[in-house]
Amino acid sequence: MPKILSVNVSLPKEVDFEGQKVTTGIFKKSIDGRIMLRTLNLDGDKQADLTVHGGPDKAVYAYPIEHYEFWRKVYPDMEMPNGMFGENFTIEGLMESEVSLGDSFEIGSSKVIATQPRMPCYKLGVKFGRMDVLKKFLASGRSGIYFKVLEEGEVSAGDPIIQIKKDTNQVGITDIVRLYSSDREDIEMMRRAVKVEALPEGWRDYFLEQIRRVEKAQTRSKRQ
Repeated sequence: MPKILSVNVSLPKEVDFEGQKVTTGIFKKSIDGRIMLRTLNLDGDKQADLTVHGGPDKAVYAYPIEHYEFWRKVYPDMEMPNGMFGENFTIEGLMESEVSLGDSFEIGSSKVIATQPRMPCYKLGVKFGRMDVLKKFLASGRSGIYFKVLEEGEVSAGDPIIQIKKDTNQVGITDIVRLYSSDREDIEMMRRAVKVEALPEGWRDYFLEQIRRVEKAQTRSKRQ
């Protein structure tokens, strides 16, 4: 059964990067014991830039331990403790390919719903000390999963991740990454995506615009 291997939190702190001061909450550390998962984040965890991080649709971020082997081959000289990718939950046994937008889970005494993949920002480059990780992260398809909190509750390392509902639209986390990074013409999948109630408005607006763009191009092509 899928489970949490570690719970990782951090308050924002200022770090030096390429001669500049950067405030970030990406430097997560694993903690012991049970902790409250609330509507916006875990107790003891905050995001520095709320314009792109945090909020109800990104309350908690999970990353599969299975991906760590891949990244250790990409960056063999780099230490990679749990939380390296800024994830709140380092998880085992639950991959992006197995999770659809709108799937709901029970973790500890909390309930969460999958909302979107993680799109890398420069803070991941700050964490790794190199900006090439951004393109590699997106190209790898190993995005991790953001969850919205449906019911607050306590969580801890070792808690099973129990699926309690499967969204009927069946739009996978990996589908969203593909539609964004390499397949912007698949408007049928985009139409399914915008029907998912759990899809954040930013993604919905993006896909609706892509649908309009493709449909306009198709109409123009038929007239020629």
